[in-house]
Amino acid sequence: MSAGRLRNRVALITGAGSGIGLESSILFAQEGANVLLVDVNLEAAERTAKIVNQKHPNVRALAVKADVGIEAEIQAAVDTAKKEFGRLDIMFNNAGIMHPADDNALNTEEKIWDLTMRINLKGVWWGCKYAILAMRENPNDETRGLHTGGSIINTASFVASVGAATPQLAYTASKGAVLAMTRELAMIHAREGIRLNTVSPGPLKTPLLMDFLNTAEKRDRRLVHLPMGRFGEAVEIAKAALFLASDESSYMTGTDLKVDGGLTSAYVTPIGEPALPPPSSLAV
Repeated sequence: MSAGRLRNRVALITGAGSGIGLESSILFAQEGANVLLVDVNLEAAERTAKIVNQKHPNVRALAVKADVGIEAEIQAAVDTAKKEFGRLDIMFNNAGIMHPADDNALNTEEKIWDLTMRINLKGVWWGCKYAILAMRENPNDETRGLHTGGSIINTASFVASVGAATPQLAYTASKGAVLAMTRELAMIHAREGIRLNTVSPGPLKTPLLMDFLNTAEKRDRRLVHLPMGRFGEAVEIAKAALFLASDESSYMTGTDLKVDGGLTSAYVTPIGEPALPPPSSLAV
């Protein structure tokens, strides 16, 4: 695959300050996109912008603070992308939470459920809503390879497809809803040049999950179910998101792309150590 798959395009990435968002920001810029980096932690988003600008000075990276769980803030972020870059071609609704107090139906408090749904589900809904409105206005510019419409990518999870006896009920329910909502929106807007797909990561070695799996027992409880014998890396999800963002996935909409190390296909997993090391972060 040649470089420049996103040349001249504009991408908005939520949760850009760390993990999948950080790696995707660098990768999208590497492929030629101007990137609006959105995070509730402005300092983290600015760190990402600094890395992008140092590595890829040929594109622009701009950091913006926004809480995706507040509609007006995600609308303002999309408006900023249009104002600063003139269009919005790619929306990566990646921000999400996994609350440590999220448990089963008996123990999860309503406030934890509501908080999780506000960020993981409502935040994605609002991201889709304002991205669709922006993408409808994208002007065609064949000389630069630009056209109306765009690609919306929503981060779901493998837990939307399988059950677990280590419950995080609100998170699981929110990610299942993201799958269903994305399929529906994909059908509604399929003839507008607007594609909507999900990427479903398996367990990743990111701060979000590692903070949750804060003991060896918790980590080992999950590793035994991973056919590849390791947690995934955020950069591996970024590469899947790049595919969905690019024209290489032009005939894909309403699809869930699982990047889970084989977890959702497994019954009995292999034994032994992984033969290959994981890929390195793009941020180093």
